[in-house]
Amino acid sequence: MTPTLDSFVDALKEHIATPKADLEHNIRAVLAEMVEKMDLVSKQELDRQKIALQQANQRMDALQQQLEGLQSQIKK
Repeated sequence: MTPTLDSFVDALKEHIATPKADLEHNIRAVLAEMVEKMDLVSKQELDRQKIALQQANQRMDALQQQLEGLQSQIKK
């Protein structure tokens, strides 16, 4: 390319880069706001809740067995 054309292309790239960066920043901000409004949880939090639920179910099963044992003792 000619020096004039090279400088024109460089100037054009600079002018295009600024709106692109602004647009990307704005899109990221909008997406972050949308995700926050959706009230999403992280995978780690979901995993913690699954473990807590499993433990609660195990405890409930143990209590159910205890209750059945006590009921059978009462019936004797």
